[in-house]
Amino acid sequence: MSETVEALLSDLLHWLETRERPYSEVMEAWRTSCPRLPVWEEATDRGLVSRTRVGGELLVGLTQAGRDYLAH
Repeated sequence: MSETVEALLSDLLHWLETRERPYSEVMEAWRTSCPRLPVWEEATDRGLVSRTRVGGELLVGLTQAGRDYLAH
């Protein structure tokens, strides 16, 4: 994995570390159509983020694997 994607992945996880965020906000900030920068896809493929429906809203947060990633 490229160093750029790893750095952006770390930024995404740090951003989610403070609080769960609405899926729409995450997609607006992090989704890209560039195949060389698959940050959101990489985070979901690795199981670093969770998606949970709360009161009709889809929230994105960190999984334990995501917290472990940040700890290393």
